[in-house]
Amino acid sequence: MANGYDLIVLGSGPGGYVAAIRAAQLGLKTAIVERENLGGICLNWGCIPTKALLRSAEVFHNMKHAADYGLAAEKISADLDAIVKRSRGVAKQLNQGVTGLMKKNKIDVHMGDGRLTAKDKIVVTGESGETELTAKNIIIATGARARDLPFAKADGKRIWTYRHAMTPSETPTKLLVIGSGAIGIEFASFYNDIGVDVTVVEMLDRIVPVEDEEISKFLEKSLKKQGMTIMTGAGVKSIDASAKGVKAEIEDSKGKKQSHDFSHVIVAVGIMPNLEDIGLEKLGVTPDERSHIKTDDHCRTNVDGIYAIGDCTAGPWLAHKASHEGVIAAETIAASLGKDAHPHTMDVNNIPGCTYCHPQIASVGLTEARAKEAGHDVKTGKFPFIGNGKAIALGETEGFIKTVFDAKTGELLGAHMIGAEVTELIQGYTIGKTLETTEAELMNTVFPHPTLSEMMHESVLDAYGRVLHM
Repeated sequence: MANGYDLIVLGSGPGGYVAAIRAAQLGLKTAIVERENLGGICLNWGCIPTKALLRSAEVFHNMKHAADYGLAAEKISADLDAIVKRSRGVAKQLNQGVTGLMKKNKIDVHMGDGRLTAKDKIVVTGESGETELTAKNIIIATGARARDLPFAKADGKRIWTYRHAMTPSETPTKLLVIGSGAIGIEFASFYNDIGVDVTVVEMLDRIVPVEDEEISKFLEKSLKKQGMTIMTGAGVKSIDASAKGVKAEIEDSKGKKQSHDFSHVIVAVGIMPNLEDIGLEKLGVTPDERSHIKTDDHCRTNVDGIYAIGDCTAGPWLAHKASHEGVIAAETIAASLGKDAHPHTMDVNNIPGCTYCHPQIASVGLTEARAKEAGHDVKTGKFPFIGNGKAIALGETEGFIKTVFDAKTGELLGAHMIGAEVTELIQGYTIGKTLETTEAELMNTVFPHPTLSEMMHESVLDAYGRVLHM
């Protein structure tokens, strides 16, 4: 049967297309169904193009501080249209790359809206009408979208989601960002760097609340120093958008309500899974308490032959988590079909998180507070960027690295960083956690000099009273 497959993947984001590639590598006849762009949100509207925007902001920031490096840069300015054009070009390049990977791995691509009509059937509605596909296994990888506030529905004009913020029709003059998770803080950082007056409102008592408390406090201090207004323990009670701007009523941490004027608002208060109208209710696929698909540790749903990965399942909602789940699901399916595959499970405590604000944040594992809540007797170590030769040479002395160990066993429980390029450094600790390393292995590892990575070593040494350069 021409449209019969071993596996159909519904959605082509970093989870879906990776699952398809791994399945094809294992000899499965594989298809992928995508309604919009190959590469999904991450490559086209999320991870990659936002990093292109942030890179432009970083270069602009460095140009403004050229004198600190013995250089001169005069009459510099930020051209938002040109910055966005570069970002969209980067996204287009990555989209074309995924298209090439599908052809290389002989994966059939069906463009259109996919809907499950049975546990082994998907009907794709595209430009040429309806096509029925059948498969022994199906992976749901439909991702998620920005969550709206009931009183602040995104209109693309004054009230934005991340998507509108990436391709703005005009440069904001005074921007309100609601929510201080990774998406909110990254856009706040980008617009602040190019000269926009930015206010961030967070309902919890600190920004980036999933991070270690010391990281949150340091970032808030840094962002305020850069000129941002940060309001924690606060809530936006109403939004009134007009052609001229936005009037927001904000209740501060003391319960006082005030009206504030902004040119634009970015709503960054979480995500909603894209599960409507794809047939899951009819099949009896079980959702969790947050309406995401419930899965086991091999990405299987409660319906035989149907798997789910990525942002339509439980968090953390990160592209690299989705990709890794894609591999797990593909290998589990291949093994069930008699292929030489050896699926593994994933420990969510070993998934690193990165926020590309200025300064950057990166972490893996338990925060100090959560380690204590879990019953660990902890040892913590810290080392500041100001004590590192490479950081001083780079002119990047803001930040620190913190490590958390179990005091009895020496197990590395978590690592938390803020500062330049920490999103590149965190993988060292992630490998260490995956290998179940203790402080002894990390202390005995030779770190190259001069590098920022030396701070990782010093942080470990500090936890055990052996720090060398402070």
